[in-house]
Amino acid sequence: MATVLLIEDDAESRRATAGLFAREDWTILEAGDGEAGISLALEHQPDLILCDLLMPKANGFQVCRSLRRNLQRARIIIISGRDYGVDRTSAIEAGADEYLVKPILWEHLQDVITRVMPTGGAVLTGPLPEFTPPSTRLKFWGVRGSIPVPGSATVGYGGNTSCIEVRADGEIIILDAGSGMRALGIALEEEFKSRPIKLTILISHTHWDHIQGLPFFLPAYNSKNSLRVLGYEGARAGLATILASQMETSVFPVSLRDMPSAISIEELKEMEFSIGRVRAQARFVNHPGICVGYRLFTSHGSIAYLPDNEPYEVLKVTLADRAKSDVDEARAYAVAARGRLVEFVRGADLLIIDAQYTDDEYLQKVGWGHGSLSSVV
Repeated sequence: MATVLLIEDDAESRRATAGLFAREDWTILEAGDGEAGISLALEHQPDLILCDLLMPKANGFQVCRSLRRNLQRARIIIISGRDYGVDRTSAIEAGADEYLVKPILWEHLQDVITRVMPTGGAVLTGPLPEFTPPSTRLKFWGVRGSIPVPGSATVGYGGNTSCIEVRADGEIIILDAGSGMRALGIALEEEFKSRPIKLTILISHTHWDHIQGLPFFLPAYNSKNSLRVLGYEGARAGLATILASQMETSVFPVSLRDMPSAISIEELKEMEFSIGRVRAQARFVNHPGICVGYRLFTSHGSIAYLPDNEPYEVLKVTLADRAKSDVDEARAYAVAARGRLVEFVRGADLLIIDAQYTDDEYLQKVGWGHGSLSSVV
């Protein structure tokens, strides 16, 4: 029979939640604070842990971090009366599998249990399988185009240029090396400490806002680490040449070849390749120079990443009209190109795509290589 541990300092709330599980024949353990919850979890190794966020002696974040270090296979759901995005993000980063807002309804809770537990809470006939994260995880370290502008105006969105961290199937994959890569590097070194870091960086294209974080990426300065950089040939020079050029002695004090980590730069020739158990596809997109979008297929779903892309519809028709060429032919080309893009992203669980302009802004910037809100929708 499956066992749940309820860690909650409010006795009445704990009693109500226990009643929900009792109706479904779960074995129930209870703790009134975070420290007691950690002790009970280590002693009894429950299948599921419901943990309040704000408690004496150890809060929910601390409980998550402690149990993930010592009890990896348990599923942990943080529950809270607060619905702040930063709390949800912090809980997941601390090791929680889900974050729910009170009051807890059994129907909703049951759906979450079914998703995060390999047995869905059913009676067990054998030991639980070893813990594996329930999903592919992403973190956005930079989402802005052109130039980084961190500050009070961009606390919510848009401070650093493109950099997204993906954790999937035992791999760390970084999508683009914009200025957000600096903060990512600091976080990785803090997380791994003396352990080696092995990761792959996928470069969509070599415009500066997508590579400018590499010289400031802390793991590249530690000999214990291995970095594999993948991308396609630039418009005028090879990938390695372009990455090295932004670190020439005239503009930067450390050259790329002097970085102590093991750095491998590979120019991709094929449009399909693998990163460990993650299957990857690439597709050329509509942006000045050589620019691609990527699709990553993980064991928990797929991600499509197209950070710089202009829809063909308005562009081709506008350019044809300016050149006084065949507008109908241009429109037909645009429709076909759009269809190929739709097929590339079809079925993706997560689509990350360029929507740099409002619709009105885009009409003033046709041909600049970026999309608008309506075209993306």
